[in-house]
Amino acid sequence: MDVVQLISDFGFPVVMVIGLGYFVYYVWITITSTIDPAVQDMKATIIRLTDQLRLLDQDMIRLQIKVNTVLELQDPQKTNDDDENQVSPAIDTP
Repeated sequence: MDVVQLISDFGFPVVMVIGLGYFVYYVWITITSTIDPAVQDMKATIIRLTDQLRLLDQDMIRLQIKVNTVLELQDPQKTNDDDENQVSPAIDTP
């Protein structure tokens, strides 16, 4: 059957409603079969990346604590070296 014949037999609104119904069905099938599995895979990937980011953040915090500890341990040595190298000024007493 030709589209023109269908329109003349059933009317334009009825043919368009059937066409839109098919379009909605096609979009629904495409979303459920193609897009939804891809979104689920992306969710799993995002969860893995978030976990890796948390681990890296924890590692950076540990590393920063270690660096701060090393710097604190080096600071007293520098102050002791500076104190030994300083010459005390001569005090003139009248």
